[in-house]
Amino acid sequence: MNACETGVEREKGIMDGKKLEYKGEKALEEVEKLTMNAGEIQDQILEEILRRNWRTEYLYEYLRGSRNKEEFKRRVPVVSYDDIKPLIQRIANGEHYSLISGDPITELLTSSGTSGGESKLMPSIAEDIDRRTYLYNLLMPIMNKHVSGLDMGKAMYLYFVKAETSTPSGLPARPVLTSYYKSEHFRHRPFDPYNNLTSPDKTILCQEISQSMYCQLLCGLIFRQKVLRLGAVFASAFLRAINFLEQNWQRMCVDIETGNLDPLITDPGCLEAMSRVLRPDPQLSTEISRLCERECWGGILCELWPKAKYIEVIVTGSMSQYIPALNYYSGGRLPLVSTMYASSESYFGVNLEPLCEPASVAYTLLPNMAYFEFAPIAKGEGTVSEEPVSLVDVEVGRFYELIVTNFAGLYRYRIGDVVQVTGFHNQAPQFRFICRRDVILSIDTDKTTEEDLHRAVASAKKLLEPSRLFLVEYTSYADTSSIPGHYVLFWEIGPATSVRLSPHNSVMEACCANMEQSLGDVYRRCRSTDKSVGPLEIRLVCPGTFDALMDLSVSNGGSVNQYKTPRGIRSGLALELLNSRVTSNFLSPRDPMWMV
Repeated sequence: MNACETGVEREKGIMDGKKLEYKGEKALEEVEKLTMNAGEIQDQILEEILRRNWRTEYLYEYLRGSRNKEEFKRRVPVVSYDDIKPLIQRIANGEHYSLISGDPITELLTSSGTSGGESKLMPSIAEDIDRRTYLYNLLMPIMNKHVSGLDMGKAMYLYFVKAETSTPSGLPARPVLTSYYKSEHFRHRPFDPYNNLTSPDKTILCQEISQSMYCQLLCGLIFRQKVLRLGAVFASAFLRAINFLEQNWQRMCVDIETGNLDPLITDPGCLEAMSRVLRPDPQLSTEISRLCERECWGGILCELWPKAKYIEVIVTGSMSQYIPALNYYSGGRLPLVSTMYASSESYFGVNLEPLCEPASVAYTLLPNMAYFEFAPIAKGEGTVSEEPVSLVDVEVGRFYELIVTNFAGLYRYRIGDVVQVTGFHNQAPQFRFICRRDVILSIDTDKTTEEDLHRAVASAKKLLEPSRLFLVEYTSYADTSSIPGHYVLFWEIGPATSVRLSPHNSVMEACCANMEQSLGDVYRRCRSTDKSVGPLEIRLVCPGTFDALMDLSVSNGGSVNQYKTPRGIRSGLALELLNSRVTSNFLSPRDPMWMV
């Protein structure tokens, strides 16, 4: 197979997205060709990246003009975001893109991860949108192998955009999905019966999330008898929408009965789009009211959308915590489908067995997306133990951290994702997403690391000092038992004197608010703008609780000498112990001062 057939030489034609559209069997044949020649394609991808970027200031510093692949792997260091942040910031401030890229940087993608409390910014070039579209175009042909008739109805997929900002140089800074939904590829896509959405584009592009969600759900109800599949990008977003429906179905039924849109919807795009969809239908309104007015909503999804065949949401990694809730609302009758694996830095691969159980989801890496390396992780230590290996040299069963080199200016960049190789499809590895390195709390798109949490706790605990109190120890967990989920901190507090003191409610509430303000802009956006994270909670525990937590670890085989208080709780027994020793709890105000 030559380079043109593998997709590398198509870099010359990749700007024309049509060239990368594959339908039906042709799309599946493309996956086979890519994975059968994964090693060769990876070599060619790296050659092309070096050919186009060798003159950049960053690469020239290490390679002095060389384009040799082995020199690249020997001389160019593996880096994290903090290493390259100054260069990206210089570009954001107006310096030339040739600092890191051979092609003009057209936007900076805001990652869900943070650095120093701020969103990470990932460089992106014009053709990146073609790569994303290319992968999207593979998804339905894969699904069609497993589920028939998906072209005979609609998909109620709930998509949302987020507000974007502009850097000092004028580059837009926005999430990768917002970039895609605003792109020509999405807005001017041809009609496809396999991707016939219930939501008009203008309701998706509405930046006021409650109005967007209201209109998209209303459309889903109007077309309820035509809906064949349900979904959102993340499980958390889909559940948030169902919770929103629980609170607003009466308003929607009035809209359907009268054919008039609720006056609280004021977005011009939503008003125009809904005027084309909404018509008086008292019978439909009565049907929906009868289903929604019951007290228990278990199994409601299959009754509101009786022809739905599956729910498409990401349920791997931290999103797996939402599987019980999804099964509750579907009555356990709808498969949970995770179709693809992607990030702001690169799109990675697809799930070739989409109807598998969530715990068995494995993504097949597509070798034409970027150049991939894998840093082995020592078992049980979470630390990189050896030099990175290539895509075709990974070993089944081992854990790795993903390292990416792309066309937009990231070279040997640590994504921060930990994966486990489960097998191969032809030459391409298949892997399970395990977790984000160092992330201990996540509800939605927020990703709070141990360092982020420590910084927030260090700031908040200072508020205890005037009351002559101090923080003895703490830990945390993400509580998703309600929607939206929220962060819970367990604090053990001691007096700074021999006199036993208790904190005033106002002090603890201030600690909650202070922590939220210190957790970074991604968390604050989820909390204030997206409403996808609820108020942070601090639960005070009685003295000796953390000694008991250590005793629990030791009784289960842990070592006293090596024990460290876990900053994030995942054990059910540990959580049960902590909750049994709670003496009082406090919540951040629903609308704290920092939101103003």
